[in-house]
Amino acid sequence: MQTVVAPAAKRPLGQSATWRDLEVHSQDIRNRHLQALFTAAPDRGQRMMAERAGVYLAYSKNRTTGQTMERLLELAEESGLHAHIAMFRGEKINRTEDRAVLHVALHLRRLRKVSALEAQAVSP
Repeated sequence: MQTVVAPAAKRPLGQSATWRDLEVHSQDIRNRHLQALFTAAPDRGQRMMAERAGVYLAYSKNRTTGQTMERLLELAEESGLHAHIAMFRGEKINRTEDRAVLHVALHLRRLRKVSALEAQAVSP
C-alpha cells in the first residue's frame, strides 16, 4: 500500500497562485457560448465526462475547457486532496505508527474487511 503524506500547511488555498489563475481563467471564459465550445471541439461530449463506481459525470455543457480542468487538478494537488482520499480509503498514512489514521480507521470494519491485527491496533 502506498504511503501518502499531506503537504505542509501553507497559506489558504484561496490565496494561491493557482486559485488566482482560475479566477482570471473564469473571467476569460465567462461569456463564451457553449455552441462555440462544441464547434471548437466536436469530441467535447466524450472528453468531458467521467464514470466511476456507477456514477456518471458529464460536464461538457458547462463553460469548462481543458485549461479549466488542468487548473482544477493543479488546485486539487495543492490542496492535498490525494492525502484526504487516501485517509478515507483507510490507507496507512500515519507513517509514525505505520497504520491508517485513527478517526477514519475506527469505521473500517463497516467499510471493508480488515485483518484482526489491524482492527485491534485501532479499535477500542
